[in-house]
Amino acid sequence: MLTRARRRATVLITALCTALLFVLLGQPATAAPPNIPSAATARTELNALRVAAEGPMTGYSRDLFPHWTSSGGCTTRQTVLKRDGSNVVVGSNCQPTSGSWYSPFDGVTVTSASGVDIDHIVPLAEAWRSGANSWTTDTRRAFANDLSNPQLIAVSASSNRSKGDQDPADWKPVSSYQCTYARMWIRAKYRWNLSVDSAEKSALTTMLGTC
Repeated sequence: MLTRARRRATVLITALCTALLFVLLGQPATAAPPNIPSAATARTELNALRVAAEGPMTGYSRDLFPHWTSSGGCTTRQTVLKRDGSNVVVGSNCQPTSGSWYSPFDGVTVTSASGVDIDHIVPLAEAWRSGANSWTTDTRRAFANDLSNPQLIAVSASSNRSKGDQDPADWKPVSSYQCTYARMWIRAKYRWNLSVDSAEKSALTTMLGTC
């Protein structure tokens, strides 16, 4: 039977070995965008957003939101693929050659990077209708490649195509992910000072109620 001192030593050695493995293997993929607010913070931010009818699509083009930009030898898309995947292996050009990606929008696991889309939580067209039409190209570029806020996420191509440019009044992920999705949507709109329409705000309020 181990003495108390030996048990403590065993625990300490186990912790040190775990830390060493962490250093050697690197930080695992978080499989989630950064800076997702709490439900309470999201409610406060939602109430701070300007409520207005959506603007027209006049003049809109995805080309007005340049993406995917490169940084450190990887494009924004490749960076999100590495961040959100599990056991991702990349080639010399930073493109994943293997790995798996769990898509929280529909609960599907994808095992090929070609079957993964990088979704803009607030779609580019939705942003345009909510105030981005008056932005500079530099601001739209920053929005389209925002890695500091919960605006980009790796999901199945089929769920991303199903969502399109719809807001939460017209499209929602599976019920188990609606709380997180609403919190991400609200934070992205709050960070970029975009408006919400009344139906959108109502849908977001309902989704926060599932938290």
